[in-house]
Amino acid sequence: MSDFVRRTTRLERPIGSRLGRLDIELTERCDNDCIHCCINLPAGDREARARELTTAQVEGILDQAAELGCLQVRYTGGEPLLRPDFEELYLHARRLGIKVLIFTNARRITPELADLLARVPPLVTAEVTVYGMHAESYEAVSRVPGSYSQFRRGVDLLLDRGVPFVVKGALLPANRGEVEEFEAWAATIPWMDKPPSYAMTFDLRNRRDDERKNELIRSLRLPPDEAVAMLTRRPEEYRREMTEFAGRFMGPQGDVLFACGAGHGVSVDAYGRAQPCMGVRAPELTVDLIRACAAGGADGGGATLAAALEAFAALRELRATNPEYLRRCARCFLKGLCEQCPAKSWAEHGRLDTPVEYLCAVAHAQARWLGWLGADEYAWEVVDWRARVT
Repeated sequence: MSDFVRRTTRLERPIGSRLGRLDIELTERCDNDCIHCCINLPAGDREARARELTTAQVEGILDQAAELGCLQVRYTGGEPLLRPDFEELYLHARRLGIKVLIFTNARRITPELADLLARVPPLVTAEVTVYGMHAESYEAVSRVPGSYSQFRRGVDLLLDRGVPFVVKGALLPANRGEVEEFEAWAATIPWMDKPPSYAMTFDLRNRRDDERKNELIRSLRLPPDEAVAMLTRRPEEYRREMTEFAGRFMGPQGDVLFACGAGHGVSVDAYGRAQPCMGVRAPELTVDLIRACAAGGADGGGATLAAALEAFAALRELRATNPEYLRRCARCFLKGLCEQCPAKSWAEHGRLDTPVEYLCAVAHAQARWLGWLGADEYAWEVVDWRARVT
């Protein structure tokens, strides 16, 4: 342990970080087969496993991230713990002085891994997604017999070792009746300082690879009024938060497509393609790190990670051209409420600037609940929006 600490703290970093965020999707494969998932492939998918980044390739990307001043990496998937080299990749990041955020379903937490996380802390609270409070509800979502008991065992191991984690939920037909039970249980977890968050407006397959699954996902999305009812269960708190939020984030975005943090970080998918975020799978917005290295890039993908970051900075210059987007989204003052973004548009329509009707409906339902819109008004028609949100 002392050697680990010595190697980590002696690492020199540049003043200021060029790479504000790094996500690495270690695999698209998952040991669950969740009914709502936008990315998962079967755990035993050999073709996918053969294409995934090697240990050395992931470590090369981490090395370059450290050189760029990156302080945190998120390991996600799929289920990142499916990788047999997960512990090696975890320790490589920590030896570089990089904090590690782990997104997991906790099924593959073993005593040995829990011991490692306790001995060499990730320095970022892990996030565990919960699909139900009982085997029947959990496995109706995961579609894997025995997965509930494995999830509970993993959580218990983290608790026993004092490894910090929080839980979050996915609101689905099988578990909608368990919200109070889930939140009561979540409140017993030492690191939960607020109620858990929920996925409700589920993304479609962001590789646009399974229309049949997309039909299922659409059927699982909460109707807009029900989504608002869930968001406003604590009405005074919600109204106060939204009033504070509105002063900072509401207002028409114009024709700018990427008004988010895209361009300040890099997301690397399981096969070595760098993207502005995990949701943006559009080929024209990706940089193939592995192919670039093979063509003469720096060892391990270093220079190409820097090049990807530089390329993504230009995203802020992209402008929408779709007339319907310009008529509605560009003029809508609900941008802070609406989840519409190029990633969502790509998953739904295969282009970056097409309105997603479901997300529009959810945002308008929230605005009407808050009294910012009348029953028959649309936000892109409103001129006096500043007076309404203050």
